[in-house]
Amino acid sequence: MSSSTSDRRLSELWSCVTLDEARSLIDSTSSPLSLQNFVGGQYIAPHDSLTSSSQHITSFEPKTGRPIYTLPCTEPHAVEAAIKAAKAAFPSWSKTARAERSAILRKVSELLQQNREVFAIWESIDQGKTLDRARVEVDRAISNFSYFSTFILHEQTAARMVDGVALTYEHRSPAGVFALISPWNMPLYLLTWKIAPCLAFGCTAVAKPSEVTSMTAFLLGDIFQKAGVPPGVINIIFGDGATTGAALVASPLINGVSFTGGTQTGIAIRRLTAHQIGKHLSLELGGKNPTLVFADSMVPSVRERTIRVAAMAAFENQGEICLCGSRIYVEKSVYNDFVRDFTAYVREKYVLKQTVGAVASLQHCDKIRRYLELAAEQKATFHLGGAPPTLNEDEAQGYWIEPTILTDVAKNSAIQIDEIFGPVVTITPFDNEQEAIQLANDSEYGLAAILLTTDGARMRRVGEQLEAGLVWVNCWLVRELGTPFGGMKNSGTGREGGEHSRDVFTVVRTLHLPAY
Repeated sequence: MSSSTSDRRLSELWSCVTLDEARSLIDSTSSPLSLQNFVGGQYIAPHDSLTSSSQHITSFEPKTGRPIYTLPCTEPHAVEAAIKAAKAAFPSWSKTARAERSAILRKVSELLQQNREVFAIWESIDQGKTLDRARVEVDRAISNFSYFSTFILHEQTAARMVDGVALTYEHRSPAGVFALISPWNMPLYLLTWKIAPCLAFGCTAVAKPSEVTSMTAFLLGDIFQKAGVPPGVINIIFGDGATTGAALVASPLINGVSFTGGTQTGIAIRRLTAHQIGKHLSLELGGKNPTLVFADSMVPSVRERTIRVAAMAAFENQGEICLCGSRIYVEKSVYNDFVRDFTAYVREKYVLKQTVGAVASLQHCDKIRRYLELAAEQKATFHLGGAPPTLNEDEAQGYWIEPTILTDVAKNSAIQIDEIFGPVVTITPFDNEQEAIQLANDSEYGLAAILLTTDGARMRRVGEQLEAGLVWVNCWLVRELGTPFGGMKNSGTGREGGEHSRDVFTVVRTLHLPAY
C-alpha cells in the first residue's frame, strides 16, 4: 500500500459515519480491504522488504461471515524492525517532559472523542458486538488516555529518614520498550488500556492486536499521527500469536510484556521469557467467574436489580468478556424463583441480532457449539437457547448463538469448569454461605466475582473470602481506573491501573544520601 493508497483507504474508512455506509464500503470493493502495519510513525508499504510481510490473514465479519479485510501476518524480521523503531525512539521519549507527554495523550483522547462514532461503527462490524456496546467501549478508550494524561502530572514518591544517618528516597524511570498484546473481545478498549499508561510513563511500544479484530487498531495509527506522537514511540503490527506474537515477546530488545488473553497463551509467554529474568510481565488471563445470589437479594424491593445485574454480567457483549459471571449460584430457598425470573428477563431483554451480537469468529462459534452439544449429551436442562447448527466458511451467514441458560449441570462437567467465553450460563443452588464460598472458589481461575446481597456484614464477610482479583457487590463492571486490575490463580499475574500501571512500566531505584 503506497502512501497515497493508504491515505485514500483511511479517508474512506473515516467517512463512514453510519453502519450502512461502512457496509456499503465493504460491499463496493472487489476484494477485502487491506490493513498495513504502522511502524516509525507511518503505514508500511507491502513492498518494503525490511518491515513488511509476505503472509496475510483474512478477517471475517461475525454478523455475516463475509471477509472484510486482510492483514499482514508479520514475520520475525519485520517484528524486529518495529522493535528497533521503538528502541530508537525511547531515549528521547523517556526524557520528554511529563507535561508534554500529557498534552499529547490529551490530544489522542480528544481525537478519539471527535471520531467516537466511526470507531464504534468499525468495532461493531469487526467484533460482532452491538453498536451500543461498541460506543461504551470507545468511551472507555477515551477515558484511558484522559486519565493517564493527568495521572502523570501528580505522581508522588516516598522518602524515609534513617535518623542521623541517611535520607533515602525512591526514584522511578521508564522501563524501556514494551510488547503490548490485546485480545479480540474488546479490541480498542483493552489495547488503549495498555498503550495509554505505557506512553504516559515514558516507555515506547510495539502493540499487537488480535488478528481477529484489528480494524480499530489500524485506525488508531492515524490518530497517533494526528496527535503528534513522535515516530517510533508507538508501533502497531498485525499477525497471529504463533508467528508475530511469539517473535515479539521473545525478543531480547523487549523490556516488558503486557498481555491480555487466554491462560494457555499466558503460560507460553512465561516459557518464552523465562530466561529473560528482568523482563517485566503483566498477564491478565482467563476467568470462569461466579455470581452469588443470596435470598435477601430477591426480596421485592431489590429483585429487579438482582436479576438485571446477574443478566448483564452473564450476557453483555455476548458473554465475551473475561469478567462475565458465567457460573450463577443461588440460595436454595429462592432458586426456583430466580431461575424463572432470570429466564423471563433474559428472553425479553437479550434478543439475538438486536441487543445481542454475533460471536467473534467461526472458530469460536464452533467451540461454544461443542459445549452446548455436550450439555445436551449430559442431560442438562435448557431453559433458554441451544446448540446452533454446524457452519462452514463457505455457507456461514454469521456466527449467531442464542443466550443460553442451563441448570442441572454436574459440578465436574467441563461446562462448569472451562472458560466457554460466550452467551452461556449455568445456575446451581447452594444451601448456605460457606457452601456458596466453596463453590465460588472451586475453580482454577480467580479473576472476578459478583456478590448479590443486601446484608452489609455479608458483603465483607463473603467478599473478602472470594478468590478473585475483582469483586463487585450488587453491581458489575464498575471501574475506577486507579484501582488494581488483575486476577488470582490461573487468571494471571501482576496488576494494572493507576500506580499499579506505574509499577509495570517503570523501574524503581532507592537513593541513599548521607545525613551530613
